[in-house]
Amino acid sequence: MKVLLVNGSPRERGCTYTALEEVSRTIKHEGVDAEIFHIGNKPLSGCIACGKCRELRRCVFSDTVNVFLDMAGTADGFIFGTPVHYAAASGGITSFMDRAFYANGSSGRNLFFLKPAAGVVSARRAGTTAAFDQLIKYFTISQMPVVSSQYWNMVHGSTPEDVVRDLEGLQIMRTLGRNMAWLLKCRDAGIKAGVPFPEQEPPARTNFIR
Repeated sequence: MKVLLVNGSPRERGCTYTALEEVSRTIKHEGVDAEIFHIGNKPLSGCIACGKCRELRRCVFSDTVNVFLDMAGTADGFIFGTPVHYAAASGGITSFMDRAFYANGSSGRNLFFLKPAAGVVSARRAGTTAAFDQLIKYFTISQMPVVSSQYWNMVHGSTPEDVVRDLEGLQIMRTLGRNMAWLLKCRDAGIKAGVPFPEQEPPARTNFIR
């Protein structure tokens, strides 16, 4: 079993990384593999709705989104982390997740189906709950069980050193890591016991304009 933790900050080892690393250490301590994936700090295009992912089975733009999609098939759970920019997720992680989730759904690869997921946000002070809510929406539209903690998954601080002093924030990260590992073990036990995945209906699309 493996959890892929996505660092959506332009800083590879900043505050968001510090939070994700605390989760990652805990997951590994619980006997589950974990890897932090940095989306990078180069410009990431948003989705242009070209539809090419339907035939290519990947995004038309060749960057870290496709690298992630190639890795996602072997992951059993996901955690997406972001700094808070103007009370929202970073532009980089927003473009990244728009394209990754759209390419996954349009291509029929089904890389995220019933795989547990969580969001983690990092801020100096405010805007955390709005950014956290933004991340969760990707999971609930993709049939991914959302992993929770003892509080909303956030840390506070302007520097990694500040985050280390956020004792409650780091405890929330550890609880999240333990809960993720437990759910993955339960999922694995269910699969081994022969519990079938739920039946999937063909998508029904309703146009509200009559």
